[in-house]
Amino acid sequence: MGGKVANDGAAQRAILSFEGVAKIFPDGTHALEGIRFEVRRGEFVTIVGPSGCGKSTLLRIASNLDTPTSGRVLVDREQIGYIFQDATLLPWRNVMENVELLGELHDIPKDERRRLAVKAIETVGLTGFEKHFPKALSGGMKMRASIARTLTLNPPLFLFDEPFGALDQITRERLNEETIVLFMKEKFAALFITHSIYEAVFLSTRVLVMSPRPGQIVAEIEVPFPYPRAPELRYEPSFADLTGAVSAALRGSFHSGAEAELEGMK
Repeated sequence: MGGKVANDGAAQRAILSFEGVAKIFPDGTHALEGIRFEVRRGEFVTIVGPSGCGKSTLLRIASNLDTPTSGRVLVDREQIGYIFQDATLLPWRNVMENVELLGELHDIPKDERRRLAVKAIETVGLTGFEKHFPKALSGGMKMRASIARTLTLNPPLFLFDEPFGALDQITRERLNEETIVLFMKEKFAALFITHSIYEAVFLSTRVLVMSPRPGQIVAEIEVPFPYPRAPELRYEPSFADLTGAVSAALRGSFHSGAEAELEGMK
């Protein structure tokens, strides 16, 4: 089995497509330029790039929280699961009630949304914590609850906006491994944002490298490792080689950005 999760003919259809997307904010900030790529079902695509290059802006445009200045995004926004940097749990609701929230907002009947919530909680390993409130949960458990909430709608596309960035390294690695298990089971398409090259390579079928602002895709690196991926993969020479290639592409984007900035000052 190769890097991509096996699936039927639907794997050939793009779930998300950026076509020449650019974004200039009202204050004149040129955030994105010429963004063009696709994400298909069974692909886990990760974007890495320097701070301020427009990674999160891409997700906001994909989810219709923002609009492009030019170009277009092709996606069914009713079928998106969005995982934010923060777990965004309601503190006055327990785990079960938080996980049921999207079902309530989508008018899913009570019995059905409870069934979906129970299944999602089991999938992320939180069975037994249904009555716990967010203040009683660890950071990793809060993020699992957030993922479970999104799972209740069974979206074919997940957008992850640095969901594990605030966690300690051990918890982050464990959640990376659990995300892979979830990806293999649900066979969704994923677009994941991170600052961690190691996380990007461990999770992904493909890594896209962005330049400094205005953000552009300057490199696309395929990740050939088969799923599931054991924790020991992180210590393999082939893993180091691939993280080195991503790092080199990222360093190259910094140099290009600096040269462009200097040229613009002449």
